[in-house]
Amino acid sequence: MDPIVWAILLMTIGLALVMLEIFIPSGGILGFLSAVTVLASIYVAFANGGAKTGFTFVGVAIVGVPVTIVLALKYLPNTPIGRRLLLGVPTEDEVLSEADPRHALLQLVGKFGKATSAMLPGGAVVIDGRGYEAVSESGAIDKGEPVEVVMVRTNRLVVRKAKEMPPPHVGDDLLSQPIDSVGIEALDDPLA
Repeated sequence: MDPIVWAILLMTIGLALVMLEIFIPSGGILGFLSAVTVLASIYVAFANGGAKTGFTFVGVAIVGVPVTIVLALKYLPNTPIGRRLLLGVPTEDEVLSEADPRHALLQLVGKFGKATSAMLPGGAVVIDGRGYEAVSESGAIDKGEPVEVVMVRTNRLVVRKAKEMPPPHVGDDLLSQPIDSVGIEALDDPLA
């Protein structure tokens, strides 16, 4: 077999070992082996191909090793080992203090209300009897139209035009509901 083929094979194995060192924590053993194989590849290229081939392999090593490391680090978080090794990025809820007003606003997502001013795109809405600043998700919303809260952006609600207002939520307390809505007929005595 041609010695240059051996040099190419050693370079490929060296770059693969660099990638394995990123994915499999080995205490530097795989990193040491990758360095040895890349240097052996360069030695074989100089010894059998001359200076031009040797410097070509040096260039491949100088470019290939960092590119391999960057690619491995890019794909590491998507692997099962990477998800166990790396901590996830905290969500916005995890880093907000309990006193932050956005916590109260986040509770309004999915609720319905009415626009109290024309929203072009910003304006005011009333949800559960309380006024809030809001921004329309898309398009203008006229005063008095029903809106639905879609999300919270900074300290403002993002709303969209709702098809219709849902019926008001009646509590679970049967005694506070009208008798007609509970499904019980009136207690009139038909014989009297």
